[in-house]
Amino acid sequence: MSYQRFTAENAAMLLIDHQVGTMGWAKSMPFEELKRNALMLAKTAKILNMPVVLTSSMEEYAQGPLLPELETILPAEFAARVKRLGIVNAMDDENFAAAVKATGRKKLIIAGVTNDVCTVYPALSLVSEGFEVQVVADAGASPTKFADDMALRRMEKNGVTLTSTNQVIAELAGNWATPEGMEIVQQVVMPTLEG
Repeated sequence: MSYQRFTAENAAMLLIDHQVGTMGWAKSMPFEELKRNALMLAKTAKILNMPVVLTSSMEEYAQGPLLPELETILPAEFAARVKRLGIVNAMDDENFAAAVKATGRKKLIIAGVTNDVCTVYPALSLVSEGFEVQVVADAGASPTKFADDMALRRMEKNGVTLTSTNQVIAELAGNWATPEGMEIVQQVVMPTLEG
């Protein structure tokens, strides 16, 4: 298998269920770190003008609304988010599946909360449909470390490439000296190193 870099021109980002309630159930990573990583991805996608699909499940219930920061960072994508009514595998929701296909991209970067429920099934579905999928393992978490490990192992065994927030941001940026690269360093990377 030959390596072909994911770029803003050939990839899309799917952010699945980063909801205030659901994120509280993801105990395998500190909440603030999980939130920071998800928002770093959103900011990077915005700077690079990448297609982003947002989805949520049952916002009116315990899962709660998507992180309000996502609306600030990606207002159009937030307004167009796919609200699922309890469908576990987001790809089983026809509106989400249509939104993913509408990006026209075959390379997908996925981050979801939780890895063991929200992320694993769409990632497996997309790989089986011929998409190249990177799952950002540290922009999602699970109720336990064991559950997270099982989900990550299952995805990797079935053709999903696992990555981290910083790794995928560097891959997408490609060159820190470009105007976008410098903006990512100043707006996304440095604030987390200083914080």
